[in-house]
Amino acid sequence: MEAARVLLLAHPAGHSLSPLMHGAAFRALGLNATYEAVDVAPADLAAAVARLAEPPFLGANVTVPHKEAVAPLMNELTPAAQAVGAVNTIVRRDHRLVGHNTDGEGFLRALSELAPFAALQPADAGRGAAPDLTGRTCLVLGAGGAARAVVHSLLAAGAAVKVLNRNEARAARLVEDLQRVDADERRLTVCAASDLPAQLSHIDLLVNSTSVGMSGGPEPESLPLLEGSQLALLPPAAVVVDLVYRPALTPLLRAASQRGLVVQNGLPMLVWQGALAFEAWTGSAAPVEVMREAAERGLAGRPA
Repeated sequence: MEAARVLLLAHPAGHSLSPLMHGAAFRALGLNATYEAVDVAPADLAAAVARLAEPPFLGANVTVPHKEAVAPLMNELTPAAQAVGAVNTIVRRDHRLVGHNTDGEGFLRALSELAPFAALQPADAGRGAAPDLTGRTCLVLGAGGAARAVVHSLLAAGAAVKVLNRNEARAARLVEDLQRVDADERRLTVCAASDLPAQLSHIDLLVNSTSVGMSGGPEPESLPLLEGSQLALLPPAAVVVDLVYRPALTPLLRAASQRGLVVQNGLPMLVWQGALAFEAWTGSAAPVEVMREAAERGLAGRPA
């Protein structure tokens, strides 16, 4: 029998951990399926997506720079993908393609691994369920696609969210777009740079969604949109999350750890968004720990 196929559509394909994670997951469940990263130039995206509507494809993951461009190519979008305006997972249903965005839910499930948020999960929830963030205030740094997914998920979990970006107009566009989804305008606002010091003392969760601090990026040694000394303004119980996972301890997380704050890098989110995609393709519960171990081996440069 021909193996089922899943692709990662990227440009360039780079050194993604997704093939390692999903390959390990398919093997763990004994599924006859393969996962392959392919370099797809923007001009070739429509043709690459059209191929996915036929067997043996289960679907695909989508990453930079295609997440927004692929959305109009879908036959259907899930509510999350429609709200965020981006697709990171494509699922074939017969000959129709459904666009999902598992980034936001993956982010919430990653939060549930942290002690301060594990206690906020519903009493009857299983492991990895999204926490109830009602009454919590979050500050998201950045206004790109990752920020949109994170902000949407935080609003869905009940949090109030402030968005800080170098280009304040871009932050305002994000807020305006997502306020159309969440009618309570008081829960989603722009944070002006001049207001940051006053706002930090009220923040329960700080999230960096920018590439600042990423190995190989343009600003690998920098802090995103704030100074290290400003972290002292956060409450002692605040949590700091950086969606970057290379390096494991970014300059932001290092500075926050030195202040005694709880921190998390982007690897748990990567694993959980991948697990949700896996379940959408296969209908089987994802072997989350197998996927995590494969990703950790990949980051450490160890063989699968």
